Amino acid sequence: MTDGNERLLPIANVGRIMKKIIPPGAKISKDAKETMQECASEFICFVTGEASDRCLKENRKTVNGDDICWALTSLGFDNYSDTMLTFLHRLRDTRPTPTNKTILLCTTCTQHKD
Repeated sequence: MTDGNERLLPIANVGRIMKKIIPPGAKISKDAKETMQECASEFICFVTGEASDRCLKENRKTVNGDDICWALTSLGFDNYSDTMLTFLHRLRDTRPTPTNKTILLCTTCTQHKD
C-alpha cells in the first residue's frame, strides 16, 4: 500500500465506533465512514506530531500519555485533554507498579524456596 492508506485507521474499526453512536437500525454510508476515517486519522497525526515535537525538544525518544494530553491542551483541545488525563490516571491506577511487581516476585520466590 503506497497510496497513503497506511496512515489511516482501519475503516472497519471506524465503522464500528460510528455504529455504536447512531440509533439501532440506522445505516452509515461508505462515504461517511471514509470521511470520518480520514478526519480521525489526520487528528491523531496532528496531536501525535505536536507531542513528538515536545519529546524531541526534551531529547526523549518515547511519546507517552502525558505528552499526548499536553499536546491536546497546547492545540486548544482542553476538553479532550481533561478527559484523557482522567482515563490515563485510571489506567495507571489499575496497572501494577514495577515496585509492586518486584515485591510480588520476591514473595513468590521466597515461598518457593521452602
